[in-house]
Formats: sequence, structure tokens, C-alpha cells
Amino acid sequence: MKTLQNIQNQIVKLTTNIEINYPELYSVLDETPVSINYNTQPRISIKALEDYLESLKQILKQYIKTHHKK
Repeated sequence: MKTLQNIQNQIVKLTTNIEINYPELYSVLDETPVSINYNTQPRISIKALEDYLESLKQILKQYIKTHHKK
């Protein structure tokens, strides 16, 4: 089972990859990778973060598929 910290790290890594390598996609995401302070923010479930991570992966996968550079 993945930990909250592990999933958060994966999200930051993926969004940073998108920001650096796919800036045109990153600007459409309308978000900035941020650190979530779990002490002051409401609890976020691991499932919600896993779903969010998976959605980012799918967005990137679809973007690469439709914008493949030859």
C-alpha cells in the first residue's frame, strides 16, 4: 500500500515533468505543484490522491498520443 507521502511525491514529480517537458500542457492544467501541509489542511484520502495521480498520468498519456512529435 502506498503512503500519502509517496503519492504526494509522485504527483510532484509528474507535474514537474509536465511543467518542464510539456509546458503547453502544464499551462492548461491550471495548477502548480504544491506541498500539502497535512497538519493544517483537511484530511485527504489516499484513494483521492491516487485517483488524482492516475488522472494526471492519463492526461499526459493522451497528450503525448495526440501531440506526438515526429
